Amino acid sequence: MNKKILLSSLLMLAMLPASAQTLEVSKGEIDCGSVGYEVPITAAFELKNTGSKSLLISDVKASCGCLAVDYPHSAIPAGGDFNVNVTYDARQLGHFYKTAAVYSNGSDQPIYLTMTGVVSAEVRDYTGTYDYTMGNIRLDKVDLEFDDVNRGDNPVQEIHIVNAGTKTCNPNLMHLPSYLTATVTPSQLAPGRSGVILVQLNSQLLRDYGLNKTSVYLAENPGDKVSRETEIGVSSVLLPAFTYANETERAYAPKLELSADEITFDFGSKSKLKDDIYITNRGHSVLKITSLQMFTDGLKVTLGKSELKPGKDTKLKITGYRKELSKVRTQPRVLMITNDPDHPKVVVKINVK
Repeated sequence: MNKKILLSSLLMLAMLPASAQTLEVSKGEIDCGSVGYEVPITAAFELKNTGSKSLLISDVKASCGCLAVDYPHSAIPAGGDFNVNVTYDARQLGHFYKTAAVYSNGSDQPIYLTMTGVVSAEVRDYTGTYDYTMGNIRLDKVDLEFDDVNRGDNPVQEIHIVNAGTKTCNPNLMHLPSYLTATVTPSQLAPGRSGVILVQLNSQLLRDYGLNKTSVYLAENPGDKVSRETEIGVSSVLLPAFTYANETERAYAPKLELSADEITFDFGSKSKLKDDIYITNRGHSVLKITSLQMFTDGLKVTLGKSELKPGKDTKLKITGYRKELSKVRTQPRVLMITNDPDHPKVVVKINVK
């Protein structure tokens, strides 16, 4: 055999193990937002073996003893997805910037994962108003919206509360789904004192893209009964992720165009009104509308086609019902999730008169 060919073959064989396993992380830094003192917070990082052979995580080294890590110890097959969970104990006040290094047989260098946020023990000064009442507790809001959430995000919303009663209470949120956690500071609220409820969303536990809606309930003390009067609405919009090999591939993506992004229902004496919005695909590949949902009651929608070839259009019919819309607490909207990378989430606002 020719010596040059033999040498070249040996070099290729030597390089194969290093290139056969390739480790990639979809989002290397996660902002955990505001978290409570001594309330552990977990950041879930999504990783993938993009190589052609199985990959093994040899170690995950945390930047300090305040972090705990959880990762798969068995081999990850080619193309396999997995999570590395990093948990911070939150025992130090103020901003935090924590890292963990992932070592594997897929690279000579580790992949670094970063979680950031702020730990707060005291309730920040609140200058707003408490416009809602639930029993002896007044609140500044009764609906939470986690908008434009990407997989891996852990956003936090705040509900400011004040005890308007004459007895100390232990406020808490009941019936939390698995993807929500809540921390009340302070845990005991004396008469006339204010506090804050931090509600955090774990996007890793959301199953479907698009709108996710649920209700939680405010209790003055553990064991209180659930009622419609103590209901707090929680919604989140999980966006799909897009990956393109190059700009040329992205240039051939679908492109959604709306005839209008809001409509107005002026009911007058009518109990029902209808309006149409036209959707056109101005892109170069098939536009897919994978989800069509409403944020509130009182609306009915009909979509002519869920898939549009380039240059084609369809009609979105929206019907509004005066009685139901008069009772909603938030802005009526229609949500569409699409495969247009520039418009993965499309919202049509409904104005009611």
